[in-house]
Amino acid sequence: MLSILIVDDEPLARARLHQLVQDVARSGRLAVRVGGEAGHADAARDWLAANSADVVLLDIHMPGLSGTALAQQLHGLPSPPAVVFVTAHAEHALEAFDLEAVDFLTKPVRLERLEAALARCAKRLAADHSAGNTAPGLVVSERGRVVRVPLSDVLYLKAELKYVTLRTAARSYVLEESLTELEPRLGDAFLRVHRNAIVAKSAVRALERREIDLSDAEGGVENWAVCIRPVDEWLVVSRRQLAAVREALASSGV
Repeated sequence: MLSILIVDDEPLARARLHQLVQDVARSGRLAVRVGGEAGHADAARDWLAANSADVVLLDIHMPGLSGTALAQQLHGLPSPPAVVFVTAHAEHALEAFDLEAVDFLTKPVRLERLEAALARCAKRLAADHSAGNTAPGLVVSERGRVVRVPLSDVLYLKAELKYVTLRTAARSYVLEESLTELEPRLGDAFLRVHRNAIVAKSAVRALERREIDLSDAEGGVENWAVCIRPVDEWLVVSRRQLAAVREALASSGV
């Protein structure tokens, strides 16, 4: 039985989703029930602190904390619920999948689409249970398709002009989000070394003073830098971050 929390600031929208979930249950194809409802993100967090849900049907535009911000917080829970965004704003679809949402439904929601989304939730939760967990990752858009890059493959992320380059050992990807938006999703395995760069601690081979001819280099061409393996690329470490970088790398044995 999937327990569902409906989060939407519009009472009529909550009532419609509640009715649709009941219709899905009556069909007999899925065992689902509405466990609770919330009109905003704070109420949802309070509800989840006292109850559990397998699935959250989540609106995006709400007073206070947005649905996407709430989804980020839910993703950090030890056993996060599956998230299905339900919104009238289709332009947020890519962001939703970057937050590892199971599905993205546009209003008005059709019964068949909701049932399909809940079926996917059931499959993902079953897979997570059998695997013990799902490796976290970042989702990028590439040539019209969506690609999921596991965090374990990420060597570094570097801001360049209006985009961010995500580097793996095999290749590079371009992200349109800022480092500030991406950093909360990376976890303790990553370290900010500069205002424009975040690196995986496990990918750092060395910290040295080097001559690096970069336009954003601080204090001339000679700067502290970290070498990223296995690509052997050097990234500048800012003076502000140097002490924190040294401490983090020392604790990691670098």
